[in-house]
Amino acid sequence: MSKFNYRTKALTPFILAMTGCCFSSTVFADQRVQIEFSAQISGQEFACGKEYSGIGTTGSTITPSDFRFFISKVALLDENGIATPLELDQDGIWQYQDIVLLDFEDGSGPCQNGNSAINATIDGVIADGQYTGIEFTMGLPFELNHEDILLAPSPLNLSAMFWNWQGGHRFFKVDMASSGRPVPAPGQGKAMSAMMKPAASAASGGMMRRGSGEEEEAAGFSVHIGSTGCAAESRTNAPISECMNPNQVKVNFDEFDSNQHKIVADIGALLKNTNVDVNTDETAPGCMSGIRDPECAQILPAFGFAFDGQPANSQQLFHRQ
Repeated sequence: MSKFNYRTKALTPFILAMTGCCFSSTVFADQRVQIEFSAQISGQEFACGKEYSGIGTTGSTITPSDFRFFISKVALLDENGIATPLELDQDGIWQYQDIVLLDFEDGSGPCQNGNSAINATIDGVIADGQYTGIEFTMGLPFELNHEDILLAPSPLNLSAMFWNWQGGHRFFKVDMASSGRPVPAPGQGKAMSAMMKPAASAASGGMMRRGSGEEEEAAGFSVHIGSTGCAAESRTNAPISECMNPNQVKVNFDEFDSNQHKIVADIGALLKNTNVDVNTDETAPGCMSGIRDPECAQILPAFGFAFDGQPANSQQLFHRQ
């Protein structure tokens, strides 16, 4: 396996002058890294409102209206598989501590509950070295997952990605209309009282103002992944211990070079064995992480989770391109 260096932006050399004699000290302690992600549906680039055919077991045509997810614990791997954490840029919008929100919807067309700003990269610095792979987790660590979003920093304050204190955030959110599950006209769906409708903020480029209205339940098909089985006094209280089903997806690519590769999240691969044209009566629309929801029977295993006593499969959502 060949070695390579990630994109490097060396710190500027500096000269120390002492008693008429010059000493040169050049600092190359860190190198900059940018990791590019691509949102796709069966190999086609994601776009709000675009139609995609041949999806799922019925070959349905879908029209997406949202696509975002959280990534955390990004690290690069050397040729021996030893991980070095990537120190993320603290940009005040997309990245905070070791988490980042990747957001591919642009608020246009049916993505009206979104924002105009998009983010498809992870940016940070890492100790100078040669790295041959990458690992990351889709999801949030427990200690950041159950904060009060009215007090949380961006991007953890985005209500569209939050369930409630007990459950925490949606780690992964995709909404769509399908051939069999068209979205109703505004006002015709049932209100989901546990959710809040997001709105855009001009101060942050179309991002991050918290909403207060109720979000309409679409008749379409959704995939919302987050922690379940979180014990708390009520839905408005944070749990005091880890949830029964953390639902965090750890992803590893032994061969990855940010100068050559990008990471693809493909909804078509995730839904390959799912019928997106039906939904079981009196259950959440699509799969919202229910461990016995029939619509999650193929989706949760495709994320790499066990379902109703069945063993987990390898994750199908992410691949390297």
